[in-house]
Amino acid sequence: MDKKFTLNLPLKVILTETGTSHFLNANKKLLRFKLADNTEEYGISLSPFSPQSIQNMILVDYISKIEISMSDFVSVRQEVMDLSKVIVYSVLYKQFDRQVFSEIIKCDCVKKHNRVNPAQIIDDRTRISDVRLRLFLARKDAAIQAARKSILDSLWQSIMGNKEFSPEEKNIYLLMTEKFLNRLSLMNWYIIIRFYKAVGFPEMTAVIRRLLAKYMDKSKVAEYISILVMELALSSETTNLRREAKNMYPDVVNIDTLIFDPEARAKIVAEMARKHRQVFLSWKLGGSSAAIGKQGRLQVMLFNHDDEFHEMKELIESKSASDLNRKSLIDFYREIPEGERGTDLGMYYFSYLDDACKKVNVKFESVVNQFSSGDLMVISLNFNF
Repeated sequence: MDKKFTLNLPLKVILTETGTSHFLNANKKLLRFKLADNTEEYGISLSPFSPQSIQNMILVDYISKIEISMSDFVSVRQEVMDLSKVIVYSVLYKQFDRQVFSEIIKCDCVKKHNRVNPAQIIDDRTRISDVRLRLFLARKDAAIQAARKSILDSLWQSIMGNKEFSPEEKNIYLLMTEKFLNRLSLMNWYIIIRFYKAVGFPEMTAVIRRLLAKYMDKSKVAEYISILVMELALSSETTNLRREAKNMYPDVVNIDTLIFDPEARAKIVAEMARKHRQVFLSWKLGGSSAAIGKQGRLQVMLFNHDDEFHEMKELIESKSASDLNRKSLIDFYREIPEGERGTDLGMYYFSYLDDACKKVNVKFESVVNQFSSGDLMVISLNFNF
């Protein structure tokens, strides 16, 4: 996910300690936000914003949570899905980078170097400043390109030779491998180039290729997650629209005619905005590099005031257990006629997403809860990549 355009969504970006320090040092005034769960946090507000800037902030551990709240998600459907994919890809890039480091320092050529050079050991406690790493790598462009080629060539050949992939899928996978490599940290590139001509370097390239293939597969769930998140937001929004429509037009028998009428819908949405009747979406990112066991976690939460909480919980639990292996999520999604999506239809996507996550060893669980404040319903989608 490397798009240059801007997204026009009202983001509340909650910062980590590192992010807070960065913005304070840059004399950026922080805002105090009251979030959907009634907690108060410090951060910055962005609207519009560049997806690349969000991704860069996630990669350097500046962001702990992102929240948006709106009365009308239909009008920003694609933007919300793009934001969701940017966040998921960013978590995958970070996790890939961590795993590459963890694996390559175990390679025999690194172990041999550590035995021979006890004063220059390279392990998980090694700290080298970014300035020194950049200086080292600035003079190694030819070696970097050659190392990239040695890592990618055989992987690209296997992708191009796979008859199960369509031409479009092949292009996506080729691009994806480059994106993961481009986001490797300076420290990982330092180790790769340091041992580029060492005996045993092919072991290191084989390790990186294996992880690239693994994370290419994991990246497939980004699309599934974005669709599910959007469908849940739309389902909650429709619940709110129906409730407000009944208040505004008590004599209308078929409320859906109002919701699908653009003029009536605009009036209902405006009234909901006036009353601050909104759906909240938040993405909570896993811990920093020091938070062992939590780095690859992502929690997506949807908050809505819903009087039918218990019915929604039962619906989600029943749909999660459904057997929907007949077709892919994308095919299922595309085959639904426009305007005929029932409010509970998105619930079926739990089953599809669960299946997709199991195939690529991503841990996924969904929880529906109600806050003690009464009618606040919370859907949590928890992932560990």
